Formats: sequence, structure tokens, C-alpha cells
Amino acid sequence: MTDSKSNKTLTLKKKPDAVEGDSEQRRKRSGSRARQVAQLERERAKQPAAPARQQSTPEPSSGRRHAGTDTRYGPAQSSGAMRGHEQPSQQPPRVSRGGRREHPRATDIEVFAVFAPCPHGLEAALASELQALGFDDAQADRAGCRFHADWDGILRANLYSRLATRILVQVAQAPVRQEDDILDLAQNTPWERWFGAEQTLRVDTSAIRSPMQSLQYCNLRAKDGICDRLRDHEGARPDIDTVRPDARVHLFLDETSATLYLDTSGESLFKRGWRLDKGEAPLRENLAAGLLALSGWDPSSALLDPFCGSGTILIEAAWIALGVPSGIWRPFGFERLRNHDARHWRDIKEEARSHIATQLDSPLVGYDLNPQALEAARANLERARLTPDAIRFEQGDARTVPPPADTGWLVTNPPYGERMPDDASLWADWSQNLKRNYSGWSVNVISSDLDLPSQMRLKPLRRYPIHNGALDCRLFSFEMVEAGYRNK
Repeated sequence: MTDSKSNKTLTLKKKPDAVEGDSEQRRKRSGSRARQVAQLERERAKQPAAPARQQSTPEPSSGRRHAGTDTRYGPAQSSGAMRGHEQPSQQPPRVSRGGRREHPRATDIEVFAVFAPCPHGLEAALASELQALGFDDAQADRAGCRFHADWDGILRANLYSRLATRILVQVAQAPVRQEDDILDLAQNTPWERWFGAEQTLRVDTSAIRSPMQSLQYCNLRAKDGICDRLRDHEGARPDIDTVRPDARVHLFLDETSATLYLDTSGESLFKRGWRLDKGEAPLRENLAAGLLALSGWDPSSALLDPFCGSGTILIEAAWIALGVPSGIWRPFGFERLRNHDARHWRDIKEEARSHIATQLDSPLVGYDLNPQALEAARANLERARLTPDAIRFEQGDARTVPPPADTGWLVTNPPYGERMPDDASLWADWSQNLKRNYSGWSVNVISSDLDLPSQMRLKPLRRYPIHNGALDCRLFSFEMVEAGYRNK
């Protein structure tokens, strides 16, 4: 999966164009899609054919490819940037093959309220990212951000956001006092426009200061309401699949109300599709991208991780520097929903690929004492479609390794908590190396040990509260100044 040319750091393979053939030669469908097609065929046999209306499908400007373009940050700057408040184009109602009116596509007519959850501590960074992507009204909220977008913008938020965990579309909200109010809310929501009885379903529930006694029972009430609605409208209830469902719904409860969200992401967005070897202490990809954002790393500058482990921070950095959208090579939940426009989605991804650069300008270097961790990092590097020389992974001790450039950024996730080393002198020795050799560098360290700066005998310029999973951590930022340290 790597490019044989020495000056390339990213491999791009274009899929062959689909060959149109007779209906007998087309790929046979299976699974939920087969059930959906079978249902349409049954309706077609029952009802007389209706004259199809002429449909107008304007070509989206964001789907055009620009020949010869090598813009590193094209997705955020090009004409294809997400705009959450564009005036939707009006199209006539669609008619199915059986003469039945289809539900109008959300991309044509609606703007939705959206909530994008993220790790605690990244809310402001996520809001800045979403605003840079074109969502001007993005605002930080508790453990996430809120913004508005049309359906096209929702697709692009999934594709481009590096910090969000999911993209949740609000489909219903109402005051609730008891569990049966949740049942009524779910029953009165038009789920049939998004998914049907032939597809599988999963419902998740979360709450903040909700008076409800049992979240499990609230989850059951929401699930029953959805299934009852589809049974009444389509004659059958969907099957429940908690592992790989076709549709995911999130119920959120607060003190007075319930909100139902349609999950358009499917698997969590931090799952980029390249990390299988997680190492001893895995750092989720969106948290790694968040550390880079909070540190202020300049993608044109050198980056060092002296405790690199499986390479998550550095691989995220490489994708950022090359302009690779975080979701470019993974599937999404919205691809399984009804009325998904696969052709338009393909055009969006093709436009995104056209802006990916193929060569890094500055060195990305990772050190670790564990050779197995370095093997995992190199395997992840290959799965991320980066060439072996894109990131330099070497065995080395943070207390002695030299900087790869005169100036740059150091962003790292060193051992802490259960991974704390027995060597009590680690922090003092590492700090001495930083003071002597890293003047002009910005050093950024995440740790759950709030006394780390005093152990390193360094005063942090900034400290950001952040959660690494269940651990309450801080990202400490130090500026290594020659006049401040070398003479001591």
C-alpha cells in the first residue's frame, strides 16, 4: 500500500470506474439492502405504475474536481467547504418504482439542529474546527458542540471532523415527566423516513440530572415506541442489533425533557480505520488530534513524540499536514439509511481526495524504548496509507534523544497512572535533556499526575483540563527558552 517513489509519503489508489451492464450481470444484493429492494418489488407488483415525474438533480459545486490542484488544506478553504445555512434547492416530490411517493431527501429541504459530542476538554477546539469548516454558528456545549447544517453539511462534518466523536441529528424533543412520555415521543417521530422494518436498530440512552428512576427502562420505552411506529406504518418491527445495526438512535434526558437523535456516524468517529495495534496505553485518535490542536502545532514545523507508543499522535499529525480527511477511508452509518445518495457521497469524497498532498514538508519523529510498540506503530503507519519514511520511528530514550530540528513542537502521552515507571529520576532526567537541547521548542505533555511540572522543575505556560477516557488529566504546555534554562 506504499508508493515506490521516494518522494511520496501517501498512497492514493483510484477505484476503477463501474461498468454498466445488463440487469442480469449486476451485483447481487444481500442483507438489509436485499430486504429493502424486495419490499419495493412487492409494492410495485401490488400497485399500478404511475407516470414518473421529471426530476431535476443539479450538479453539486462541491463535487467538481480541480485538475492540477495541490492545496494542502483544501477541504477547509475550497469552494467545497461546509456551509450549514445555505438555502436548500427545491425539487419536486420523488416517485418510487411502485408509484408510491418517497420521503423527500433531507438534503433538498431541511436544516437540522446537530450535536457533536467530543472528549471533555476539547469543546472549544471542536467549536473552532467546525467554524473553520463553515459552520459559523457552532458553539461549545457540555462535552460537545451544537450547530446547524443541511444534510450535505452533516455528511461533510462526518468526513472532516477530527475532534468529534459522533454527529447526532436532532429529530424530536419534548417535555417528559414519566417513562410513558418517552414512548409517546418515539411513537410520534417519523422514523420511516430514515429507516424501516427491514433494517436493524440500536438505541442508547444517556442522562444528566434526570428524575427518571431507570435509564434502562427509559431506553426500552424509546425502543418500543420506535418499533411500534414502524409496525403501524410498515407492518413489521425492526430487529435489534447491538453490535452492527443499520440505524442508531440516541435518547438524551435532562431535568425536564427528552431529545431523540439520529446517529449518522455509526462507529465512533475516532475509529479512522487504520489503528489495529493499540499498544499498551492507547490514545484515541480524536484525543490525539485534540492535543495537537490545543498545543498550537504548526503543520509546517517539526514534531517529536519521545514516548510514541503505537504512533497515534504522529499518524494523526501526518494526516493533518497532508490534508487527509479523518473519515476518508471508513464507512458511516448514514450510508445505511433510506434515500442515501451514494453518487453524491462519492463525489464529495472524490473532491476531498483531490486536495490531499503527497509529501510532508517537516520531519515527524517518534521514539520509544519498547521495540514491540515500534512494530505496532509501523504497522499502523502502513494501514494509514503512509510510506515508511513519512514518520521516523526509532528506539530511543526520551532522556537522551536529540531534537530533530532547531525548533518545533513536542507533543506526547508519557507513562502515568498504572503505567508509571519505577525509575523516580525519569522526569528530572528528561527535563534536563529538554533544558539543555530543546530551546525554542514548545513542549506539550498530557498526564493525570497534576504534580508533573514540579517533578520536572518546569513552570507550565498553560494547562488545559482534559479527560483521557475516565482519567482526569491536564495538558501542560511549556516554552523552552534558552535564557531561562541553559545557564542553570
